[in-house]
Amino acid sequence: MIIGILNQKGGVGKTTLSVSIAHELARRSLDDVLVVDSDPQQSSLSWSEVREEKLPFMVIGFSKKSLHRDLPPIAKNYKHVIIDGPPRVTELARSCIMASDLIIVPCTPSPYDIWASSETVELIKEATIYKEKLKGVFVINRKIANTAIGRDVVDVLNTMDIPLLSSFVSQRVIFAEAAALGKTVFDVEPEGKAAFEISALVDEILEFGEMK
Repeated sequence: MIIGILNQKGGVGKTTLSVSIAHELARRSLDDVLVVDSDPQQSSLSWSEVREEKLPFMVIGFSKKSLHRDLPPIAKNYKHVIIDGPPRVTELARSCIMASDLIIVPCTPSPYDIWASSETVELIKEATIYKEKLKGVFVINRKIANTAIGRDVVDVLNTMDIPLLSSFVSQRVIFAEAAALGKTVFDVEPEGKAAFEISALVDEILEFGEMK
């Protein structure tokens, strides 16, 4: 399955989710996982270069609008491919969507993220004209427990044109601390709450991706 992680707004945690989800998938399926960094800022690649240990999955850079044509021959060698998408609605973003089977749209508990994500949702809807089986979902990232804005974001996302996954990822310092070392929460605290949330999210992503 090819999973694209995109939102027009930067700072929603696309790269953190990309490498975290990829690491959990790699833990389950050994080493046949690929992360494609299509963000011109190359955050996933930078993460991989900082890491001192062996990478748990392959990371490559590909920020060209021909991604949807060039990725399939590469992707066939991997069980799962994660595309760390660009932060703006561009031809590159459209190419990432067309290359994917499932689009994850991360949203933090912020009205700005919701406003920005609507353009990504429109791109997904446009793409389904050419790719009928394409799916899109929202994921709440950096959730802060027991806040009114958190509840409001859930209510609003549940009214939009793609579903909201019930799994979420909370705001936790461990994500940033791990990233600074080229690691994920599965390296630093594999039995911790952050790792549990990512694992639950991967369960739901795989279940959703298998739905007809």
